[in-house]
Amino acid sequence: MSDRVRISLDAMGGDHGPATVVPAAALARERHPGMTFLLFGDEAVLAPLVAAEPRLKDCVEIRHTTVSVAMDDKPSQAVRQGRGKSSMWQAIQAVRDGQAAACVSAGNTGALMAMSKICLKTMSGIERPAIACLWPTVRGESVVLDVGATIGTDAEHLVEMAVMGSAMARIVFDLDRPTVGLLNVGTEEMKGNEAVKEAARMLREMEAGGLTYHGFVEGTDLGKGTVDVVVTEGFTGNIALKTAEGTAKQIGAYLRAAMTRTLSAKIGAFFARHAFKALKDKMNPSRSNGGVFLGLEGIVVKSHGSENAAGFAAAIDLAHDMARQDMIRTIREMLDQTPALAPA
Repeated sequence: MSDRVRISLDAMGGDHGPATVVPAAALARERHPGMTFLLFGDEAVLAPLVAAEPRLKDCVEIRHTTVSVAMDDKPSQAVRQGRGKSSMWQAIQAVRDGQAAACVSAGNTGALMAMSKICLKTMSGIERPAIACLWPTVRGESVVLDVGATIGTDAEHLVEMAVMGSAMARIVFDLDRPTVGLLNVGTEEMKGNEAVKEAARMLREMEAGGLTYHGFVEGTDLGKGTVDVVVTEGFTGNIALKTAEGTAKQIGAYLRAAMTRTLSAKIGAFFARHAFKALKDKMNPSRSNGGVFLGLEGIVVKSHGSENAAGFAAAIDLAHDMARQDMIRTIREMLDQTPALAPA
């Protein structure tokens, strides 16, 4: 496949804006030499930053706008004030118009989802979009969705997410038939609410290509990597995500305190420093940064607003892989192979 992929970047989004986005683009470009960028934001701010990055020479086009979406804007307010003219809207619109293969933003999540749904539209056969993330596990990584797009769900939407998450797993993990589990309060078939139990029945009975239904999984299975794709509704998924991120920081704080408490602990920490570095790298949320908006007629990836350049570059990498391997086509094909979800 060609590595020539153009990514549109909302350069004004997030807590740090261009100061993070431009260096991140340079890091991503180093890993993907064929990648080019459309940067949307204030040219007076962006141009000097781009000029200072030799790795971005001849691969960046700046599209000027001084309008940006604030992190605390309500989605309706952001759409009303930024439609057509904000850096976020224009970055999404570039995907709609075929000028870019994917969009990446660290901006306001609610505004980004609202603008993406209006600008790109939802795919035929999909009730509501979902946000999927890569979840570090002892086996490697899993795809987990939804981690915050919608509150509440029904059985059909859970099945839709199983299909979309499997399409993403096929691309990211290079799997023919990813295993799928429904997050539940237990693995027994009689447990869970009616939506989860009905979705389980639908997934067991349908003969969809491209995924293998494993059954119910519990919260402990997230870290184990029991399945390739974990499906849940956005309320539960977002709580699980924030809990995992907080736990990783908590463990890190405990280790730092324990390793500096006594002289012998400091000596032990010195000899074990390579092991601790490996653990830190594995638990670093930046390595798996990037929530993919699944179910839209275009690829949009949301970076954490507070991420540094390395974290934002990971989100760009993810967008690159999704675009290069045509994730939208993969989702359409899998929907067509799922009778209950195929468009009429």
